[in-house]
Amino acid sequence: MRAKFRFRIRIILGLTILATLLILGRLYFVQIVYGKDYSLKADRQFISGNSNLFDRGSIYFTRKDGTLISAATLSTGFLVAINPQTLVDPEAAYTAISAVSSSTLNKKSFLVAAAKPNVIYVQVARHLSDVAGKSLSAKKITGVMVLRERWRYYPGNILAAQSIGIVSYGSSNTLAGRTGLEAQYDSILSRSSNELYKNFFAQIFSNVGSLFVNAKNAHEGNIVTTIEPEVETRLANDLKKINKKYSSANSGGIIMDPKTGEIIALATYPTYNSNDLSRVTPALLGNPLVEHVYEFGSIMKPLTMASGLSAGVITPNTTYNDTGCVKVSNARICNWDLKARGVIPMIEIIKQSLNVGALWIANQLGQEQFRTYFTKLFGQKTGIDLPSEGSALIGNISKPQQIYYDTASFGEGIAVTPLQMIRALGAIANKGMMVEPHLVKSVVLESGITRTLAWNKETKVFTPTAARETTVMMDALFDDRLDRGKAKIPTLSVAVKTGTAQLPTPTGTYYKNRFFHSEVAFFPSFNPRFIILLYTNDPKNFEYASETLTPALLDLIHFLINYYAIPPDRAFTPSTQ
Repeated sequence: MRAKFRFRIRIILGLTILATLLILGRLYFVQIVYGKDYSLKADRQFISGNSNLFDRGSIYFTRKDGTLISAATLSTGFLVAINPQTLVDPEAAYTAISAVSSSTLNKKSFLVAAAKPNVIYVQVARHLSDVAGKSLSAKKITGVMVLRERWRYYPGNILAAQSIGIVSYGSSNTLAGRTGLEAQYDSILSRSSNELYKNFFAQIFSNVGSLFVNAKNAHEGNIVTTIEPEVETRLANDLKKINKKYSSANSGGIIMDPKTGEIIALATYPTYNSNDLSRVTPALLGNPLVEHVYEFGSIMKPLTMASGLSAGVITPNTTYNDTGCVKVSNARICNWDLKARGVIPMIEIIKQSLNVGALWIANQLGQEQFRTYFTKLFGQKTGIDLPSEGSALIGNISKPQQIYYDTASFGEGIAVTPLQMIRALGAIANKGMMVEPHLVKSVVLESGITRTLAWNKETKVFTPTAARETTVMMDALFDDRLDRGKAKIPTLSVAVKTGTAQLPTPTGTYYKNRFFHSEVAFFPSFNPRFIILLYTNDPKNFEYASETLTPALLDLIHFLINYYAIPPDRAFTPSTQ
């Protein structure tokens, strides 16, 4: 009897403790997690057809030490509305509002709005700071309402703008992510109108998926990107300098970890300020790094080399007779300087960037094998977590004419996105394995639970031996020839390749004096921490990428070595001269 009594007491006690914990948990969410939201709702006095304060999850950059830095957040302030039916002195109201508004208030439009009959609510100014809003509210102007509001704010202004994206109104008159990560992860970042009142069990038990809670609520949260803000700033500034110095049409760059696919930085120029879209053209909102395709030129040659080595049709010791020019299908294809080299080994094709050597490898591969390797490299989209990814234009290597394979071997006649290009070259850096490039590494739920995203898909393209042998050639180019041999770092290996491609004309031919410059590097060569891809489109008065991009590339390499304290990978041997 006593045992049954004790058992019942324990059940009652357990239920009491559980109820207490649930109440405390609910109080925690109301007062701590959503306390600010409740306060803001209480502070908003005017109730309109849509009185909910705008709410949305945050986007974060990640510093090298793991610290999260805000990339997209919410800013709180005031909007100003007028009631034409109770507004006594429109002129005085206009003067008072104009004095505190951060944007120019059109007087004529204001007075027209103030004279509207049968209207009780017209918004006339938005995004006022706390100081400005409270100052205007203190004047207690009849017919002027100062109301709490919240809007999307990007602390970095232009930083990674085309990748972070924007929030704006769509056809359904709702605010949502329209470009970049804002669009790609809109279902995670968006908040429903009753977000403050949702079941807090969805936050506590969200890690068990849809077994117990609504799957959408379980996944609402903030996203953490792989972008390092200091590196992103440095890359963006360098690209701006390049573009302005050479009067290019546009320039871009990507810095990625070739082993994981984490993108550390990506930037283009021109770009825009995410907090001021008033003068931004729709075309600028897109991201050329993932949407636009280019003929990259000679940075394609390492891929041709790795394909030949991987297929076993050549070895590093293979030689060929370089005649300087060859005739293919009534077309004359030549080395960049028109000079013949005679009988030389494979490494010289990379070190001297020889077109004739690249097409010779393509012929050794044969059309079917060449098509197989390049289709694996560029035939599918990368799967990057950004919208509107473009597809490579590689249709030429499905045609029977050999000239299309020859030109593709040195990067002309096929066009790929910058992201596809760095992913493909990353396979050489990563022992022949192509990884999934990505920008978001985790989702942090409101409860504090962190969900790490899985990006572990790899595609084998080359054999590890072929990748290493190609790396040796690119490493030798950096040490012996880049910047006439002055680029060499005695204590650290770097693999590099430059590329210069003639720009195509609208009629399908090529301009003689307009070029697309690109350059790639990964380091340390045989255990890479980073791979860098830079390009500048149509620079003026300079023919070769070694002239326009190499200085910036070298600066970036040294910056990353110092910033990340990358240790030496080879012993320093002092010169005996």
